Amino acid sequence: MALLKQSSISPRCSTGIEGLDTVLHGGLPINRLYLIKGDPGVGKTTLAMQFLLQGQKEGETSLYITLSETKDEIATVAASHDWDLTRLHLYELSTIEEKIRGDTESTFFHPSEIELNRTITALIDEVKRVNPTRVVFDSLSEMRMLADTPLRYRRQILQLKQFFAGRNCTVLLLDDRTSGTHDLQVESIAHGVISLMSTTAGYGVSQRQLNVVKIRGSKFLEGSHDLVLRKGGMVVFPRLVAADSSGEFKREDFPSGISELDLLLGGGLGRGTSTMFMGPPGTGKSTLTIRFALSAAQRGEKSLLFIFDETLGTLMNRAAKLSMDLEPYVKSGLIVIESVDPADISPGDLSHRIRQGVTHDSVRMIVIDSINGYLNAMPAERYLALQLHELLSYLNQQGVITMMVLAQQGLIGSMQSSVDLTYLADTVLLLRFYEARGEVKQAISVIKKRSGDHERTIREIKVGQDGITLGEPLRELQGVLTGVPTFISER
Repeated sequence: MALLKQSSISPRCSTGIEGLDTVLHGGLPINRLYLIKGDPGVGKTTLAMQFLLQGQKEGETSLYITLSETKDEIATVAASHDWDLTRLHLYELSTIEEKIRGDTESTFFHPSEIELNRTITALIDEVKRVNPTRVVFDSLSEMRMLADTPLRYRRQILQLKQFFAGRNCTVLLLDDRTSGTHDLQVESIAHGVISLMSTTAGYGVSQRQLNVVKIRGSKFLEGSHDLVLRKGGMVVFPRLVAADSSGEFKREDFPSGISELDLLLGGGLGRGTSTMFMGPPGTGKSTLTIRFALSAAQRGEKSLLFIFDETLGTLMNRAAKLSMDLEPYVKSGLIVIESVDPADISPGDLSHRIRQGVTHDSVRMIVIDSINGYLNAMPAERYLALQLHELLSYLNQQGVITMMVLAQQGLIGSMQSSVDLTYLADTVLLLRFYEARGEVKQAISVIKKRSGDHERTIREIKVGQDGITLGEPLRELQGVLTGVPTFISER
């Protein structure tokens, strides 16, 4: 069996799923029996097939024993993923039935101890004949039905485990939990347990997750890991752990190219920091992030923008009308814009895309527009701060400039935010509408900047066909942030 290099004493075998191998710190310890559990449709069969196909790639013999699906059904699944099963040994229910019936009146669908023993004997005989190094049993529900009692079921699982113990074979037992009970019988016997879960939101795709419950005597990445089922198989996104990633970079301010804005920021945005742009819709938050991305591209640095709230065409057209032509930089790859549907993406998928951009494409600037859309991609609001904290910590350690847009509720006067994440950001820019002399104007101020000093003033900001311009500090006005300021000279 081809082995993966890793630090553990126990040699490992790859599951055929890169993200799962990362979670398992190199793969599954070989020659052990594992339980893969989860409700129907969550991806157990897909995981198992990739496990067996990986064995084939490495020159191993693989055996798939199916008690719940026919060869035609499995062939249909394989065709949808462009999998070649010609070298895979497949042993199905009908073959087992023919072997165990013989001259007896017993039927496969009426469990008895005799029939269960004959079924197990038929399975063992097939394993001896094929002599595989990887085996999958799909699924345990049928064996549980035949056993009739928990004691008999446990005894047969133990028999299987003892049989495989001396055969240099790694075994996956699939359980769809259709019995409706939390069965701990197999979990206590198995060397490792992997649980697959699926939750369905009120709108959008189902969110699938994987959790390694246990692997005896082996380290693994604990917690829930998002996964998706795509053409080609399962993709697992390991949970981001910022402590595992650190890098060296030069700490300096990155200028926007707008002198007044850079003065307001005390030189620009610090490398390895995160910035929150807050304010009501239409105040120029997204436009400011585009300005920074354009400035990065002009310096030869790559930016990756995730936009939740507008289409790519709308953004490109709007930027062009504001004298910020992004097209040459998009074509050259210096600016990459991904339009994200929050109903069709998981937080783990988004984190994976960001990591890929940073590690493989040398991205130095990340834009998330907006946090409101990112929140909609979360399975629960309470996880947003935890996941965002881990993501920002990772990006900060890589020296990446991260910009986030948070749209507040309201237009003028008191503002409300759906979530309070200002404590996570290193720099916070506040934008507001205000009324002055019969006109609605926009103002910008820096509330905090952890990486250095900044102006404490409030400046007018204009967004138009000439781009972004900032005026002098509004020293003659009092109460700009309330939306209805007064002129100090008139008081």
